[in-house]
Amino acid sequence: MTLEAGKCPNGHVSYPTHPRCRKCGEPQTETLDLSDRTGKVVTWTHSTATPPGVRQPNTMAIVEFEVDGQAVRALGQVTTDDIETGDVVEPVYVEELRDPEVGIKAPESQSWDGYRWDPV
Repeated sequence: MTLEAGKCPNGHVSYPTHPRCRKCGEPQTETLDLSDRTGKVVTWTHSTATPPGVRQPNTMAIVEFEVDGQAVRALGQVTTDDIETGDVVEPVYVEELRDPEVGIKAPESQSWDGYRWDPV
């Protein structure tokens, strides 16, 4: 599982990657790894009405990364309930973001790994 932003020839960066740049329409020809960077929490929430298999409460945050002089935002789960706007976080890889045995889709039909934000 990767945590990659896409970059087009005109230098626009976006997360997640797209076949074409959302600003200029050019193909995104480069990927940038966000998993080794830190970012700042822009906003966060505690979700108490989560989908089947997702922990309750589920603390989520929008994190802003500085990438080539541009702000790139990503949404994800947080490793702790103790989070505040402005906190510096880093992505940490986890094998299961939710319980694959709970839900309506067959466990083998999708991947369950990803990244959570961990305060630095």
